[in-house]
Amino acid sequence: MTLHRQLASWTAAPLGASTLRALVAAVAAGLASSEAAPAAEPAAGAARVSGGSVVRVSGDAHSGYRLLRNGEPFVIRGVGGTARPELLASCGGNCLRTWSAAAADERAGDRPLIDAAHEHGIAVTIGLWLGHERHGFDYRDPAQVARQREQVEAAVRRFKDHPALLAWGLGNEMEGPTGDGDGAAVWREVNVLAELVRAIDPNHPVMPVVANVNPAKLRAIREHAPDIDILGVNAYGDVAGVGARLRSAGWTKPYCITEYGLPGPWEVPLTAWNAPIEPSSRQKAAATFVAHADIMADSRQCLGAHAFLWGQKQEATASWFGMLLPGGEKTPRVDALTRAWTGSWPADRAPLLKEIEMPLENARVAAGITIAVRARYEDPEGAALSYAWEVVAESSDRRLGGDAERRPEPVAAAIVRAGDDGTAVVRTPATSGPYRLFVTVRDGAGSGCIDNWAFFVEP
Repeated sequence: MTLHRQLASWTAAPLGASTLRALVAAVAAGLASSEAAPAAEPAAGAARVSGGSVVRVSGDAHSGYRLLRNGEPFVIRGVGGTARPELLASCGGNCLRTWSAAAADERAGDRPLIDAAHEHGIAVTIGLWLGHERHGFDYRDPAQVARQREQVEAAVRRFKDHPALLAWGLGNEMEGPTGDGDGAAVWREVNVLAELVRAIDPNHPVMPVVANVNPAKLRAIREHAPDIDILGVNAYGDVAGVGARLRSAGWTKPYCITEYGLPGPWEVPLTAWNAPIEPSSRQKAAATFVAHADIMADSRQCLGAHAFLWGQKQEATASWFGMLLPGGEKTPRVDALTRAWTGSWPADRAPLLKEIEMPLENARVAAGITIAVRARYEDPEGAALSYAWEVVAESSDRRLGGDAERRPEPVAAAIVRAGDDGTAVVRTPATSGPYRLFVTVRDGAGSGCIDNWAFFVEP
């Protein structure tokens, strides 16, 4: 099957999100009309040095920009998250991004994460966390600002000579996930911190990370933070238009997409009871592949991208953004990234959803009744699959900007029986309200898949 036909098959089930459909249609129309693999960038491991790394931004707005790591071109094929650097390397990735400096010191087996990453040829964009005003940080308070500068300085001194270091990710959406993000106080302090970091470490670029872009935000950054090296941009459903929006607003410096992959819960259609309809695992894989193609098409200003999330978290649901299952198994999104990064599929691919019979999907149902459901998956290598079903209440702890959320507990005795063929019988909860039915599928060889369907129990 050709690649563009494979992408079309990934999205066989209707999504309803016009942005994602348009992206996939663009690929089907020709972005991926050839099976020929693109020329691979030099492996990150080839850039290893005995001491600290030296990373430079080369070029200009007219001729285009590129990143040089120890003198060699380096296009970021990255992820956001700290899990399994060895898996990332085997998939063709070359960089991971943390949100804080402390994460670089987290244990990865018997060593700190940043050492494990270096061992596998993975560079690290180390996050320098900056306070958010919605969390109570005041950029006009000299005492808070001074403490934050001390924390940034300590982190930079701690890691500046590590050979895995690629760049400093200065903050993450510190301007706030909503509004215009044009507060002068935030950007003036970002500029002070950029100068501070560069004074301590002149060998690695400084990249503040923002929540998408708009003209007001970009004007504020240009005016108040002119000394940054790269702009990091988190964008989801509209990631394909980031480069054009930057240029139309007069942005001439290089940028990196620091989070991307699929539409977020704030960008998709809702059920009748206002629950976001999560894309299927196939749709997520297609969206990730297409987003990567669109991002990398801007080779003049874009230095690469970090897909979100290399791991798992509760954000609207327990499965929305995670590319790995809780046990570390890779999902179809990882396979899509492997194909995008290397031109080839991995030797073992994740199970793919083939057929569903889901009377619960986006439905209102009575309490305490039994409903038969079926979700058949197929393993590309023909392996036997295991199925695990659960019903959980819709999240009642929704937060902004990726802030930590509590995961709802599974509903006891909601699964009456389940077979090894993807069939199950569900007993709807006795308490009225919104719920989701989840199925997790594993192939026993390190790959898996997860999907869910929203439903509402009537009073």
